[in-house]
Formats: sequence, structure tokens, C-alpha cells
Amino acid sequence: MNDVNQGQLVKALAAELKRQHVVVPPDWAAYAKTGHHRERPPLDDDWWYVRAASVLRTVYLRGPVGTEKLRTRYGGRKNRGYAPDKFFVAGGNHLRKILQQLEAAQLVKQDVKGDQKGRVITPLGRKLIHAVANLVLASEAEAAAKAQKEKKASAPKPEQKAEATPEPAPKAEPGAPPAEGV
Repeated sequence: MNDVNQGQLVKALAAELKRQHVVVPPDWAAYAKTGHHRERPPLDDDWWYVRAASVLRTVYLRGPVGTEKLRTRYGGRKNRGYAPDKFFVAGGNHLRKILQQLEAAQLVKQDVKGDQKGRVITPLGRKLIHAVANLVLASEAEAAAKAQKEKKASAPKPEQKAEATPEPAPKAEPGAPPAEGV
């Protein structure tokens, strides 16, 4: 999983979650901002799936994770006009709903490890992430091989040497008539 581009992994995982109908955006998701620090709702129509994939990846890497950790992770700087910018946490409702949907799909579960409690990844969730990561890794390798092949095809070929190299003309003796063709 750490060998692949994480941005491509999240996009591919979001497409897989959408294809399997694991998470479903609620009706209000088209109008809701993701936090107090944002000025407008997300422009991407599939933002719910992308956020769910990102949450699943975060739970995989940092579990046990609760809503508060995720609010901090997805929070950001708010432009307060003349006042200095300040960090605000993300909204918790969409993160809580995504965690509940992932839990209903048995990709995450609630657990306690030491003094921390929250959601951790299940074997089914780990299997899904690894399968998608392998697909992304294969497509990256295929793209790299194709680029290398195109690079070789477009590279200028070195000039081939002439088969017979002309021999240097013999030096004429002083007082001898010049050789023809010189």
C-alpha cells in the first residue's frame, strides 16, 4: 500500500466504494460544507465517495480513530478577513455518517487498544485496500513501461558509420607531380 501514489489510491478506492454501493451520500450532502473553515460546499459531485475512501485509508493507517481525530485531520485554516487566520476543525456530521456507513459494510469496526478507542480496519477492509492498491500499482507499472517504450521509439537513432572508410591519401614525395583526385 505504501508503494503506490496515495492520491491515485484514494481515487481508485472511491470508485470502488461507489461501484459496490458501500457508501451512499445523504440528500443534504450536495448542499453541506465540510467544515466551518470552508466558504462553499465541495464542487465535485462524488466528494462523499472520495472522503469515504480517504477516511478508510486514514483508519487503516492510524486506527483506532474517532470522529474528533478525523475532524482535526480534515480541518483547515479559516480566512477571517482582517483578523489573523485560525485553524478550525472540520464538521463532524459527515465524518460520523461515513464511519457509520463503513461500519455497516463491515470495513471498519469499533475497538479499544490501550487507552484509545475508535474505529479500526477489519480484515475485509484491509483486503479491499490491498486489492485496490495492487490494481493501482499494476496500472502505474503499465504506464511506466508504455512511457519507456515510447521514449525508446522517439529517441534519435545514432548515425551508423559508413561500411568502408576511405584510406588517407599517401604523402607525396617532394618534387613529385600531384596525385589525381586531390
